[in-house]
Amino acid sequence: MGFLDKLFGKGEEDKAKAAPQFDVQAAAAAAQINPAKVGLDGQFDESGLAKRVAKALDDANVSDTVGLWVAQTDSTVVLKYNPDAESVLERAKEIALGVEGATEVITQPNI
Repeated sequence: MGFLDKLFGKGEEDKAKAAPQFDVQAAAAAAQINPAKVGLDGQFDESGLAKRVAKALDDANVSDTVGLWVAQTDSTVVLKYNPDAESVLERAKEIALGVEGATEVITQPNI
């Protein structure tokens, strides 16, 4: 189980596996939506950016055994974390900022 499965459910992991590669900017332009709203399959998804970040964390083999959650506010990625996730937080921030459509990454301790 990875971040995508843990945070969004098995259906999203299956969708990601079945989806062909696509260009986020092109998909956003074709659907006339914000790139942050492009999902794992290139279609509109309110949490598209957060799901693509979760998948990127999985692809980079970031440990999902720590308390780290991914959310989004428009094109800003929000990483909420427990103290046990501090060891992977900087790497997670770098990965999240590299996901197409992300303009900023903020971290919030889970209190």
